[in-house]
Amino acid sequence: MTETGKDVAGTGAFVRGRPTLLSYIALGAYTFWLYAFGPALALLRAEIGFSYTMISVYSAMWAGGSILAGLTFPAAAGLFGRRALLWWTALVTTLGAALFTFSHALAPTLAGAVVMGWAGTTVQITTQSVLADQHGPRSDKALVEANIGAGAAAVLAPLALGALHGTPAGWRAAMAVPAVGLVVLYLFYRRTSFPAVSLRGCGKDRASRTGLPAACWSLCLLVAVGIGVEFCVVYFGSELLTATTGLSTSSATTAMTVFYAGILLGRVAGARLTRHPGRTRTLVWWSLAITLAGLIALWLGGNVTVALGGLFAAGLGIANQFPLTLALALAAAPGRTDTANARAQLLGGVVVLVSPFLLGTMADHIGLAGGFSVAPALTALSGLLLLAARGGSAVRSGT
Repeated sequence: MTETGKDVAGTGAFVRGRPTLLSYIALGAYTFWLYAFGPALALLRAEIGFSYTMISVYSAMWAGGSILAGLTFPAAAGLFGRRALLWWTALVTTLGAALFTFSHALAPTLAGAVVMGWAGTTVQITTQSVLADQHGPRSDKALVEANIGAGAAAVLAPLALGALHGTPAGWRAAMAVPAVGLVVLYLFYRRTSFPAVSLRGCGKDRASRTGLPAACWSLCLLVAVGIGVEFCVVYFGSELLTATTGLSTSSATTAMTVFYAGILLGRVAGARLTRHPGRTRTLVWWSLAITLAGLIALWLGGNVTVALGGLFAAGLGIANQFPLTLALALAAAPGRTDTANARAQLLGGVVVLVSPFLLGTMADHIGLAGGFSVAPALTALSGLLLLAARGGSAVRSGT
């Protein structure tokens, strides 16, 4: 193990050093806000009143910030260094969350969504790049483990919002939890060293200017489409439960915990299944199949029991799509971690910009049940992308 806790390539050891633990916890803090955002929109809509399309506008603002992060991250990481970039963008994310949380009008809350989208996604990309470079061939395991913490935060976020809604503190009090966690994290980990940024990941060499391999682009698009499916459920899951099962807004918001519990359980299982290399692509296929079955049950179930079962299955399937497909994408561009990571997030931002907006617009015209057909359609597209990427370059971990 090196000074920063980096694994030695080829030893097969998986060491969770300080950079790894820091990345896990920082990602969990950001993910609390990410998964609180959808339920918070439902509660905000109930307070000030706006259309399904406006929910999509909020998601577009967040996605726009994510696109900006994907465009600027490689250069920013090379200019400032990953450590400084992580802490400063964590601070800016906190400020964006405060703007969104404590405002009671459209304009400032929309601005807060943009800030959280840009700075928060930069935090996410930074931690993912650190984990990929720390663990090399075992980055699939590191990314899945990191997302266990993210899954736990995802369970707590809607539960906390639903529990505090109607109390004197209000749902907005729950949005302060990640800020407290980041302050504690800074006190203990502010001097932790990160792996050096590869010049090829910063766009400074000839190889970077020629672009990523075609197989990497296909896999980055696969990552993006999976993000789009997840956000369709995050933004519209509680609204769909209300529309198709008759649950109240508060109950439907709390019921979204079922989705996040499925994500958490799926990622715990994924951490065990990735203990041995060579299973990544197979696990992605299983994830897509489970996701599609769950989405169809949620979409067409019509009663609370079937809908919640479908919601849980969708979470179980979606759980490992992002970390596993990202591991495939990063492994398809060796030495280009920052660039490949940023491009996956950029494409993810574009898909998140388009898919929930399309869903919301369709919902306003043909009903939410009809609009939600976007989610299973995207999952089917993911299967086609995985087939298309099959002939691409081999991944480092043998997956």
